[in-house]
Amino acid sequence: MRVYLPCTLPALATAVEAGELGPAPLTGYAVTPALIEWYASGDTEELEYVALTEAARASLRMLAADRADGVPAAPRRVVVAAEVPERAATVGVDLEERARVRLAEPIPLAKVAAVHIDDEYAVPDIEAAVAALPAADEGDDDARFTVDGAEAHELMWYATQEIPELLRP
Repeated sequence: MRVYLPCTLPALATAVEAGELGPAPLTGYAVTPALIEWYASGDTEELEYVALTEAARASLRMLAADRADGVPAAPRRVVVAAEVPERAATVGVDLEERARVRLAEPIPLAKVAAVHIDDEYAVPDIEAAVAALPAADEGDDDARFTVDGAEAHELMWYATQEIPELLRP
């Protein structure tokens, strides 16, 4: 099963150092039965894109949390795509997040298939979205528009051997 794990660049650096994504439990996003039922007309590629998009939204929140904790993090969403056994993922029942799964164990980097990261041109919009998150959560429509604007940027695909280059300052 392909699982999309929200991340940040500092968290990715920590994972590389540790040799795994963790600690468990981890929240990820995947093509779940609830997602298939909800998006009945979608093929596998479309469903995986939905799961990737959900993980990118979660990455934006992780980035905001890092910033709130004083962690210097570049304003780029990061999603790690990993292959895990289907039995390793517990599917949630939250209708708001039909693609959400929980993983009870850390994910070894050997299971990582690719990394998806915002390109540099997305940085101003991601920065604005991070700043707008608190107001968006309180119902401000303009702030929601700004946060949603981050999704206008497609995440770039990188092979696992490119991760060290992505982590260079």
